[in-house]
Amino acid sequence: MASSPSLSRWLSIAFGLIVLDQATKLLVISHFSYGDSVTLTSYFNLVRVHNTGAAFSFLAQADGWQRWFFIGLGCTAAGVIAWMLRQHGHQRLFAWALTLILSGALGNVIDRIWLGYVVDFLQFHWSFLTPLFHGGYFPAFNVADCAISAGAAGLILDELLRVRKS
Repeated sequence: MASSPSLSRWLSIAFGLIVLDQATKLLVISHFSYGDSVTLTSYFNLVRVHNTGAAFSFLAQADGWQRWFFIGLGCTAAGVIAWMLRQHGHQRLFAWALTLILSGALGNVIDRIWLGYVVDFLQFHWSFLTPLFHGGYFPAFNVADCAISAGAAGLILDELLRVRKS
């Protein structure tokens, strides 16, 4: 079953983003010990933390089963997204959003498979976040998480534009 040129293009972009994600995590692992933190600005730190859970450390305190659950979930999502890209690769914004989510999901799956956790290293902190997050520190995240978030925003925008058009 040959893939369409459109699918190949989206998968190539996803591959490039996965490489970027893994390269940044490798840099952090090679230069930081677990728990290290370097303040770069009054609101931004580079850190090295490990997340065995999902977003906002959801299920991080579970007994280990969550690793395999999130690997399976990520792989299933990747398969569904690849199928959707094959069917709808011509819809530019929709396909970009799916590609971002695909790359983020697989970037974090790679961490879970090889390390047993996801490496997070970008940490923002502002006093206005204090009511929501201890000390105003937003949970650390990584390039894959940025891609997933941007992809989700893209899906929302795509749907809003589709509804507006009809």
